[in-house]
Amino acid sequence: MIGIIGGSGLYNVDEINIIDEVEVRTPFGEPSDRYIVAEYNGKRAVFLPRHGKGHKFPPHLINYRANIWGFRKLGVHKILSISAVGGINPLLKPGDFVISDQFLDFTKVRPVTFYEGIYTIVDETDNRDDLVNEYMKNERVVHIDVTEPFCPIMTKTLASICEEKNFRYHQNGTYAATEGPRLETAAEIKMLSRLGADIVGMTLVPEIVLAREIAMHFSAISIVTNLAAGISKERLTSDEVIEMMTKKNKDIQQVVLDFIQKVPEHFDCNCEDVLKGAAI
Repeated sequence: MIGIIGGSGLYNVDEINIIDEVEVRTPFGEPSDRYIVAEYNGKRAVFLPRHGKGHKFPPHLINYRANIWGFRKLGVHKILSISAVGGINPLLKPGDFVISDQFLDFTKVRPVTFYEGIYTIVDETDNRDDLVNEYMKNERVVHIDVTEPFCPIMTKTLASICEEKNFRYHQNGTYAATEGPRLETAAEIKMLSRLGADIVGMTLVPEIVLAREIAMHFSAISIVTNLAAGISKERLTSDEVIEMMTKKNKDIQQVVLDFIQKVPEHFDCNCEDVLKGAAI
């Protein structure tokens, strides 16, 4: 089943049939909100508003571990992340879609792993016979490979959808994740540009790391809402972010609907093998 993390507007589409709103309890605390279980053309998907309905949680205070673990409890094994970002690469324009294949992590204070050795928090209600449970219950220390962090099959599906819809998009984007909630300085953006970042945002990490730690397939598509600090000649505001996301809402919804419909059920990739040989 597919999980989709983004704004609350993603599932408010006439074509989607909402089946249930599920409150999930996790040993890591409460997720951002209830999970919306929905159906589209015979396929099920689970939606979660990342910041909670009404945008209650700033990026550095989102309970990422609870959010990702909640998807596991609901049987999700593929996650699509949708987010607003600032554009760094000079080829990017506001309104462009960017499909990421790499990330740079500049977050600071967020829990970034499920595997904490003797301090590991175990979900006693999870009885699955897999390496996730084995490693957690045996208090193993785990170092996952993130050479290629995003699922290649899901990424290819996203690119195909954007191509078919004739949306302006860019593949192979490097997402720089910053702590927030403040925006970046012009000097920070200059540094990120020199390091190869194409876009900058505040939520991809640790979402992708946590999902990969429990052998989920993960992909991300971002919307450039404005140009980053020092690149834009104007003062940056949240108003322009909201305005662009509202403007692009129909296109985003179309990407989501097509993704639910077209993403394969079974993947020929190595995402689910990430835990093999990763524990000490």
